[in-house]
Amino acid sequence: MSEPVIAQKAPYPVELEPGSYWWCACGKSQNQPFCDGSHKDTEFTPLKFEITETTKVYLCGCKHSSDKPFCDGSHNKL
Repeated sequence: MSEPVIAQKAPYPVELEPGSYWWCACGKSQNQPFCDGSHKDTEFTPLKFEITETTKVYLCGCKHSSDKPFCDGSHNKL
């Protein structure tokens, strides 16, 4: 399996409303941290996740988190 592009070595802090979101797993999206379809020529697929109440979350920017789509600090080891 190929490695994802590291979009940034830090999380994306975002305030999200309740709903469904698609997190970019390939790192190629121009709409980071969300999918824009750039994965179509890769083996990666975006990750759908649900938010049930308005909240601030920290979405993984390095694409190496063990808790995708959320940051777990993996960027500190890259």
